Amino acid sequence: VQLQASGGGLVQTGGALRLSCVGTGGSFGNYGIGWFRQAPGKEREFVANIRWSMNRPMYADFVKGRFTISRDIAKNTVYLQMNSLKPEDTAVYYCAARSRWLVGGMSKADDYNDWGQGTQVTVSS
Repeated sequence: VQLQASGGGLVQTGGALRLSCVGTGGSFGNYGIGWFRQAPGKEREFVANIRWSMNRPMYADFVKGRFTISRDIAKNTVYLQMNSLKPEDTAVYYCAARSRWLVGGMSKADDYNDWGQGTQVTVSS
């Protein structure tokens, strides 16, 4: 499955964006789909993921209550709804996938095999 991320942009502090990650070339089935982000000069960090078959989300502590990950089976798409955005949320956001869910939660970048291109999110103060 190839991943296509989109939806980034420039917003003011407190604003919202919805990122999309579309899977093409196959269905997500038993995949784990994750969102990561990378700010300039920083390591890529886990944001959220979802176990496609069980619709079970997991979040990094710094986004709990602000971001929501969801899926649309018909569109083979995972969304990341980002509310109450802060300047520190500025980063390139990537979606990633692994064809089989790993025990342990899949919160590390090395847990994923496939990556989409990034989409830039910029939050102005």
